[in-house]
Amino acid sequence: MVVGELDLVFHALADGTRRDIVRRVIDAEESVSALARHYPMSFAAVQKHVAVLERAALVTKVRRGREQVVHGELAGVRKAARLLDAYEELWRHRAAAIERILAEE
Repeated sequence: MVVGELDLVFHALADGTRRDIVRRVIDAEESVSALARHYPMSFAAVQKHVAVLERAALVTKVRRGREQVVHGELAGVRKAARLLDAYEELWRHRAAAIERILAEE
């Protein structure tokens, strides 16, 4: 992932509604109208959330007749998880280094 992609993923996952949408559509596809029924916001607002998730490659949207069906993108979610795991490892190493420095004093 390049920095622009990282920014898109972090921005997309920074919002609780978008995280919930990803969780729902990873389990089973849902139309945008069905998703909108889960949240106290307009259909247009849910569409905007889905668009943010699409730009981050966490979901895809396919037109099926009159409906737009949203699918979770496991590859995008896994890529985000690997990225977060790498950051966790980095910070664990830094915390351990700080502990060693403090123990020496």
